Amino acid sequence: MAGAATVIEDGSALSRIDRSLYSAERLLALLSGLAVFSLMILAVVSVGGRNFFNSPLPGYVDWIEQVMPLIAFMGVAFVQRDGGHIRMDILVGQLRGRALWIVEFITVLAMLILMILLVWGSWAHFERSFSFDAPMWSNDSSMDIALPIWPAKLLAPIAFFVLCLRLALQLYAYARAIALGLEEPVAVPLIEDVATQAAREAEHVSGAEHDLDASTDASSGAKGG
Repeated sequence: MAGAATVIEDGSALSRIDRSLYSAERLLALLSGLAVFSLMILAVVSVGGRNFFNSPLPGYVDWIEQVMPLIAFMGVAFVQRDGGHIRMDILVGQLRGRALWIVEFITVLAMLILMILLVWGSWAHFERSFSFDAPMWSNDSSMDIALPIWPAKLLAPIAFFVLCLRLALQLYAYARAIALGLEEPVAVPLIEDVATQAAREAEHVSGAEHDLDASTDASSGAKGG
């Protein structure tokens, strides 16, 4: 399941690298969100043009093909850092200490191997599409308005490479936790138990209610004055 997680930060070199990489991951996640918003705008323009002017947006499907890798891949590393991916942790959630970090190390190592293979394969797929000798540097293009396909194909290895960096960093953090017997290592998501999640949500709701009460009191004072 996907649960709430915390990532501990401190002044160590590992934590500084983690925060620097996190900044890049947040930027990619922002681009992914903007891509979703752009698709919404394109849909409005296309449907509006069809209904009011009998002229839908040319190449609507082609633009979707270009934007879809942004939506599908660019936020993966960001979610991995925060521990937001769906996972089955019924068994893993019962482990503590070195046993937990060993299992996490093995899992992240398997993920890293898979992602390295995906970087290799997706880069080869991009190379088949890219050529300086072809018009617009592309050997293939979209079917409707002939957009070059290589920019969309390039996004996959870029996103997978950033995820590989994240996984390598987490792998080192788990290895360090195993070697030193750490209870709460930095730079890795520490999955919160149900009680901790409930307490955090209650604190958040209480804070929101406090802000609302303060705002109401301030508004009443202003009216009374």
